[in-house]
Amino acid sequence: MHTLPTFVFVHGAFANSFSFAPLQAELALLGHRSVAVDLPGHGFEATFPAAYQAPQDFDALAAEPGSIKGVTLADNTARVTEALERAKRNGPTILVAHSRGGITATAVANARPDLIDRIVYVSAWCPVDLDVNDYYAQPEMADVDAGAFAASLVGNPAELGLLRVNFRTADPAALAAFKGAFAADLTDDEFRTFLNTFQPDENLDVGTSADRAQATTWGRIPRTYVRLAADASIPLAAQDRMIREADALTPDNPFDVRTLEGSHLRWLVHPKPAAELLADLAAR
Repeated sequence: MHTLPTFVFVHGAFANSFSFAPLQAELALLGHRSVAVDLPGHGFEATFPAAYQAPQDFDALAAEPGSIKGVTLADNTARVTEALERAKRNGPTILVAHSRGGITATAVANARPDLIDRIVYVSAWCPVDLDVNDYYAQPEMADVDAGAFAASLVGNPAELGLLRVNFRTADPAALAAFKGAFAADLTDDEFRTFLNTFQPDENLDVGTSADRAQATTWGRIPRTYVRLAADASIPLAAQDRMIREADALTPDNPFDVRTLEGSHLRWLVHPKPAAELLADLAAR
């Protein structure tokens, strides 16, 4: 009897397992098993300071400690590896990463390729030639508007030991910038609903050159890159660059490339096309 794989989802920055609930529901209705992992300091492990509630106390928010301080990429890797080890007992696994989650997925695949039957990046970071932060200085990222994060950053990251962003801002300019970056094709209500699933804190560790894709381990795993055609936070040109770099690293095992229409978040809010795409991968 053919055993269908278990999908293991890894979320992006400031997100959590809750992001995947609509997609998991669609997959379940198609007969597929899935689990969404909360990286350390995310989900119910996150810090939501009282000062983050309304009315907000910006001075207190800028100084309040956060549970994600000191969390490293190695910690993220260990969390996902544990989930994959448990899922693997039931059959094949497909590791699916979104956005910043691609950094963790790549690190896991470097360390434990035996646990992954296919790795899927959905507009996710797949660092090959450069460290992730260095990609932001490349031409492919030139049009990305970082103003929303910069304007809504709270406190000093070096002092807090984490990134803290005020997603509960009521500043129209900041909200418009967030929407433009992540969800330009969602309604205002859909956008604000998703924004309210974000948590204010994110860890600082995005890895080093040692955490880039390694040909001898990561490069052995069948892989798919799902391009998001209207993504303004990781533009199509940046997604395509990572695909090219990865294919040059392991030309005998190139990316299977798929494309979904929409912004960085649309596939999670309107998940039916993504669920059908993933179900097609599972059927292979």
